[in-house]
Amino acid sequence: MTDGAHTAERVTLARLPSGVALTTTVHTYRGAEPGPTLYVQAAQHGREINGTEVLRRFHERLPLESLSGTVIAVPVANPLTFDRVSYTTPKQLDSVHPNMNRIWPGDAEGSLHQRLAARLWEYVTAADAVVDLHTGSPDMLPHVVYREGDERSRGLAAAFGTDLLLAEGAGEDAPDEWHRRGFEGKLRVAAAEAGIPSITPELAHNKQILEDVVETGVTGLVDVCRHLDALPGAVPERDQRSARNHLGQVSAADAGLFRPTPGLAVGDEVAEGAPIGTVYDPTTYDALQEARTDRGGLLYALTREATVTAGDQLASVAIPAER
Repeated sequence: MTDGAHTAERVTLARLPSGVALTTTVHTYRGAEPGPTLYVQAAQHGREINGTEVLRRFHERLPLESLSGTVIAVPVANPLTFDRVSYTTPKQLDSVHPNMNRIWPGDAEGSLHQRLAARLWEYVTAADAVVDLHTGSPDMLPHVVYREGDERSRGLAAAFGTDLLLAEGAGEDAPDEWHRRGFEGKLRVAAAEAGIPSITPELAHNKQILEDVVETGVTGLVDVCRHLDALPGAVPERDQRSARNHLGQVSAADAGLFRPTPGLAVGDEVAEGAPIGTVYDPTTYDALQEARTDRGGLLYALTREATVTAGDQLASVAIPAER
């Protein structure tokens, strides 16, 4: 019996026009005993860096001597967006697919992002479960998204342990907006289509490392390993809320300054037509939009960034599962 092993491999994902290799590091942790393979990645969107810090601390805490199976971890899935601290890649580098999380499983002969995804997809298809770490807005309830009706993925989501679990319809069960926004190309969706249970934890905040957010992520990964019987110990019982992610975003109808409704907070139950806030013209003081919910449910995200442009997300509402 061995104590397990860790390797870190520098992998070329694609090449830039100059010939410079676009690389990242893939960490592989092999346990002392055989078992399942977990694939986990962070920073598809480069400003979402709390997931990268989660993987660094997970690396420090993972007890290889107790691990059964393999964990494959990619702390920076998209080096281009990471360097730009951005959500998308410049059009000069990928004018067709600027958002990497819309083109999985990728194409080894396609655009730059498709090539990045295709190279990482080789690791995904070797896995028995997938965790794609993301982060959202500062004022957001941490949650885990999984495919509605996929019980294996729901089990992963519950094990990760956020207070809120969001089921999302896919394919024929998804609304037109889901298809229009290209969500079938998300890693989580493509992995589920390939028969691999997968989840997307959305940890709060981006561009800043937040201690409580990172701790939530590390604990979540350890408990996912326990759920898969890759680490010893039981996943603790938690009081979790379940809801359906209906894409119920409240969006800005015009550009201006946004003032949220005083006293409104994420986690609140809101009724259909509830006021979210006001978008107004900062020069004339005219109210341009009295933003309201399109249906009742759980308010799980609310922007605190005052300057908005038309189409910006102001809030997100999920439908509680019991409804």
